[in-house]
Order: sequence, then structure tokens, then C-alpha cells
Amino acid sequence: MEVVVVRCLGDNFGYIVIDSNTNEAALVDPVDSNKFLGLIQQRNLKVTTILTTHKHWDHAGGNDEIKAHIEGLSVVGGRNDDVKGCNRAVSDGDSVRISENLSALSLWTPCHTRGHTCYFIQNPENENDSHVFTGDTLFIAGCGKFFEGSASEMEVALVQKLGKLPDETKVWCGHEYTLKNLEFAASIETENKNILEKLEWAKNQRECMKDTVPSSILEEKLTNPFMRVHIESV
Repeated sequence: MEVVVVRCLGDNFGYIVIDSNTNEAALVDPVDSNKFLGLIQQRNLKVTTILTTHKHWDHAGGNDEIKAHIEGLSVVGGRNDDVKGCNRAVSDGDSVRISENLSALSLWTPCHTRGHTCYFIQNPENENDSHVFTGDTLFIAGCGKFFEGSASEMEVALVQKLGKLPDETKVWCGHEYTLKNLEFAASIETENKNILEKLEWAKNQRECMKDTVPSSILEEKLTNPFMRVHIESV
């Protein structure tokens, strides 16, 4: 299994999830259709699925164009989220087949939008190699705006749902907001060494024009104030 990061629109992250055995693939939030179609051709991928985290244009805007180029493509989105081009609406706990070997588990995380959905994928060849694509619910050291939900719903999504995933799960979020998020986190927990060390790391990454994804569920539990609301220092 391979995850390819695709930078779009300046600070957006889209992704390609590839079954290394079959070259079948899923696209996650492929807003820049030309960039994704070019990579599909370059890698000779057999794309079966688009996994859309939510309806906002900067995540779902490329769906129709890609759908027009790939016959039989399954465009997945959260039920009641009105995702552009969606032909399969999923609910919490639904399984989405990507290839003979790979499937994605849908995790309903309403708040940023009512139907926002994250996707959890476990490598069938390595039970310790798991990934979650979190869109605009969980950012590195932050979370998305509450456009269509409440703080309590976001807490459920972050702490009770995503926070229950295996600690080693890699977190692939929807935007490169890490540096500002960590600066905010450091202002809250001024003596948290995990935050301060990751902040320095993130500064170096961005100075070198490198991405800060992925994080991990464990790292977020240690550094993300929105996943640490039960900690007295927060």
C-alpha cells in the first residue's frame, strides 16, 4: 500500500491510495482534476474510487471532471452532505472497496459539515500500517471550523471516534495549517515538550518547503489541544 500526497490550491492536500499489488487506487479529495488525471496516467493507475471527505468545493470540486474521464468510477461521500458527483452515499461504519485487497471504513464526523466523513484504511499485509484521511475535521495540532455543528460534536469526532483508532495510525489531513496550529497549541501549553519539539520540526519542514503530513493519532493525543480537552493544563 502506498499513499501519494498531491498538493492542490496552495494549502490543500489531496491523496492517492494505491494497492501496490494490483495498481488499483482511490483518490481522496481530488480537487485539482488535471493534476490528478496526469498522475493517474503517469503511474498507469486503475482508479476505482473517489473518497470525498465533505462537500466544500476545495475538496469535491474535481469529482465531476474525473468522473467524466473514468468509466464506472465510484464517487463516495457522506450521506446528507450533497457531495458533488456522488453516486454512493455512505453512513458511519460502511465499508468501501478500493481493490481486491484494500477497503476503506467510513467514519461519520459531523461538525465542519453535517455529512463530513473520514476514511480509515488498514494495510492487509501489515496490521500496524493503518491510515486515516481526515479532511477538515482533524488537522495536525488543530481541527476544522464548526460550520454545521457544535463543539460537543467535534469533541465526539476527535476524542471518541478518531481518538479510538490505533495510536500508530497515520493522519492525512486536508490542509497545511500545521505551523499556525502548533503555535496556538504552544501558547496554551507553554511547557509541553512534545508541542515545542514538533513546532521546531514543523518550522524546519516549512522552511525547506516540505509537507508536515502525516502525523499520527498518538502524536495528536500528545500535541493537539482539541484532542486534549480533558487535560487540566488545557
